[in-house]
Amino acid sequence: MSQSLPPRLKFAGALPDVIARADLPPEAAPLVEGVAGPAEAMDCLAAAGFLSEAVKIAAHALPKREAVWWACMCARHTAPKDVPSLEAICQAAEAWVRSQTEDARYAAFRLAEANGLDTPEAWAAVGAFWSGDSMSAPEAPKVPPAPHLAGLAVAGSVNLSSIRGDVLLRDARVARFLDSARDIARGGAGRLPPEG
Repeated sequence: MSQSLPPRLKFAGALPDVIARADLPPEAAPLVEGVAGPAEAMDCLAAAGFLSEAVKIAAHALPKREAVWWACMCARHTAPKDVPSLEAICQAAEAWVRSQTEDARYAAFRLAEANGLDTPEAWAAVGAFWSGDSMSAPEAPKVPPAPHLAGLAVAGSVNLSSIRGDVLLRDARVARFLDSARDIARGGAGRLPPEG
């Protein structure tokens, strides 16, 4: 009888690098000392009440494509109904996830920028933009984004989604969001039904 191995998680990067990019506060750092990987670090932080920090670990540990998708799933979960501009930004970010073309990446950023960079959807689109190899205009010389910027945008998007509307729902939302991240890391879609 053969033993099946647990599914390999898509969390990428060495844990020290993920922790460094997540920029944990000093009081949270001891909680992740000696843990085996990003999934365990995320769980330890969440269990201790460091929810924003757990989100940061997931945002920096998931591959950029999956992280942007996760931000979109969280944004869709708390999005107000019937706001076409938010739906369009989310669709643009998701279009980049599906195609990963330069045209889709720039289109997502332009739409986010045109609608204001103050929503979870906009920061998901910025995460897509910062996942490419240049932040400059297509015709200009390439200016690569720093490696942590895409995760920073995704963490910002997810944390904004967690407090949209009723901030008292934050803890329950983050728990659902982290479950979504775990599902995506296992190869799932991480979909969350719309709230209410």
